[in-house]
Amino acid sequence: MYGTKRYTSWGRYPKATPEQIVRLHWLDQLPRLDEYQTSLLPFGLGRSYGDSCLNEGGTLLDTTALNRFIAFDRVNGILRCEAGVSLAQILELVVPHGWFLPVSPGTKFVTLGGAIANDVHGKNHHKDGTFGRHVTCFELLRSDGERLMCSPTQNSDYYRATIGGLGLTGLILWAEFQLKRIPSYLIDSEDLQFNGIDDFFELSRLSTHYTYSVSWLDCTAGGDNFGRGVFNRGEFFDPPLGVDKPHRFPPILPVPFDFPNFTVNNVTTSIFNQLFYHKQVFPVRRSVKPYHSFFYPLDVASDWYYLYGKNGFVQYQLVVPYQDGYDHVKEIFRMIVRSGQASPLIVFKTFGTLQSPGMLSFPREGVTLAIDFAFKGETTLQLLNQLDEIVFAVNGALYPAKDARMSGAAFRKSFPNWETFVPFIDPKFSSSFWRRINAK
Repeated sequence: MYGTKRYTSWGRYPKATPEQIVRLHWLDQLPRLDEYQTSLLPFGLGRSYGDSCLNEGGTLLDTTALNRFIAFDRVNGILRCEAGVSLAQILELVVPHGWFLPVSPGTKFVTLGGAIANDVHGKNHHKDGTFGRHVTCFELLRSDGERLMCSPTQNSDYYRATIGGLGLTGLILWAEFQLKRIPSYLIDSEDLQFNGIDDFFELSRLSTHYTYSVSWLDCTAGGDNFGRGVFNRGEFFDPPLGVDKPHRFPPILPVPFDFPNFTVNNVTTSIFNQLFYHKQVFPVRRSVKPYHSFFYPLDVASDWYYLYGKNGFVQYQLVVPYQDGYDHVKEIFRMIVRSGQASPLIVFKTFGTLQSPGMLSFPREGVTLAIDFAFKGETTLQLLNQLDEIVFAVNGALYPAKDARMSGAAFRKSFPNWETFVPFIDPKFSSSFWRRINAK
């Protein structure tokens, strides 16, 4: 901690201590980056789960004070702002004018620069692709002082390298992107219970016309309940009589301290999964709710990573291609159930065919699972190594923004075009993640 700000990853594993923190405040008063003796890495709100946002022994460039709006075209939905502006700040500005983020991850507490550097995806990937597809231009500061205007037609190679480039190509100063028109801040949502993985894929097939969809899986249920879950889908709602009250964000509940490391265990996770699955009386539940309840259910609690204890947690996000029978998906899930390392949160969804411009963008056509594990040392790492074998046997991939332990070989299998990206890395920029996967 430096002052009151946390300079760790969200999962708090692995640990890393930077040599210094440099807080950036004004675009016209930026320091000379070539004068620092250590490697550099931008740092926003620290919502990357592993070490892609960490720089052990190096310098973190804190961008969160670069949080000013530059221009907002309310007619056409074009927004330009500094890279440290959070998605929450953007939503507060644009939603009252009938606009929304083109793509949103599961938290609004992400900076614009972080959304670009990790090329975030959301519940609408099958319809709209990744966030990077909607970025029209940005300014990139290189350590030699050069400022590059990047767009699909100007410095397009740096544009493609920076989108999903994990902050390694330089410092994004500001960015412009296209917003999405919405009729109100409300979501018409459906929650549908399903009884197995085959049912999930059938629901996915029948829900392709919905803009937003995602599922939760119960990783503690075996036998006849194996693979059960809740399928969530929705659209922005257009009230026939309009909306008679303005939108307000709900209060955020604090999680003020570390829970004991044993808090997340098989018993507590099983109870949570039972309650979550049975929270609706009927197999289908329909409701109209504010968008924050639909997109950001975890944002109601600040610092919820404290629930996992001081050892932290790891998230394992994978994507595997579609295959007949989905035996590879079922085996991944069986292995998690057999391991006894129960997870309270398994997010399950499908990716579409829309490709990102980013060279290292993670989403690709197939099925993605995101799984949280309380970190139990070698036991957890062994399980993830076993999952790797299934993922790469079918040419799958892992997500660097969520990763805390993948090997260099796993990274290269995930991104076979990685060598195309390397020439665009700024020579002064690095991260704990990048050094780890390139260690000899």
